[in-house]
Amino acid sequence: MSNTLDVVLPNAIEDIVNCYGNPDVKRKILKFVLTPVLFIVLALVFGVVIPRPFHSQPIVAGSARILVLSNPIHTDIAIPVSADLLKRFAFLKADGLLAEASGAQYIVFGWGGRSFYTETPTWADLKFWPAFRSLTIDRSVLHVELTGDFNLPQEGVLPLEVSPDGMTSLLSFIEASFTRGPNGPVVLSGFSYGLNDLFYEANGSFNALVGCNTWTAAALHRAGFVTGAWTPLPPLLTRSLSLHNEPRRRQGRYAAPK
Repeated sequence: MSNTLDVVLPNAIEDIVNCYGNPDVKRKILKFVLTPVLFIVLALVFGVVIPRPFHSQPIVAGSARILVLSNPIHTDIAIPVSADLLKRFAFLKADGLLAEASGAQYIVFGWGGRSFYTETPTWADLKFWPAFRSLTIDRSVLHVELTGDFNLPQEGVLPLEVSPDGMTSLLSFIEASFTRGPNGPVVLSGFSYGLNDLFYEANGSFNALVGCNTWTAAALHRAGFVTGAWTPLPPLLTRSLSLHNEPRRRQGRYAAPK
């Protein structure tokens, strides 16, 4: 057996080396590797450039300002606290999120995959299984958080002007994203990042192609904004907002980053 291995292994190694030295093999390998990479790059570029919705929308003067909050992989929507907002989401108070008592200025809503979202409050908490689930298919959750005001301009905070009708449609979209049980939206007990946030069961399945940032884009469509057709990453979403919406849809000097 030892003599056989002494002959077979060197020959096999030599065959591999000769294959990779063959120009035709090199071209095939290069094509195999570069084709999917090129396809992904083109999909991302066209995802930003092609608008969604495809038809243009009339510009309506905004009466309120919402914020799109972003980090390298995730976006949230911050809605200023108002009587209508507290009325629509009265269940938050019943569940212990006391916007008025805490002096909160915004309620922040974000949608995402259950495993990764609930188990990764910081990058230091990153684990293999939640990260793996985020690349496949996972159940979804909504994260709701109370925050104070934001000093603007600020990196990762994009202000947008919303019309009254746009705000109504936006809140209806967010409201419809909650899974409802017999007593209303269902709290995901045992999960939170702190004292001013909660997780709720949400409608829809999460996957890497249609994830948290595409949910944010869909919510912004309801508010009257145009985004790219497919924006799976925060920079793609914010760039498409800058590309497809006139500057007056944004808050003056707080324009979308270029």
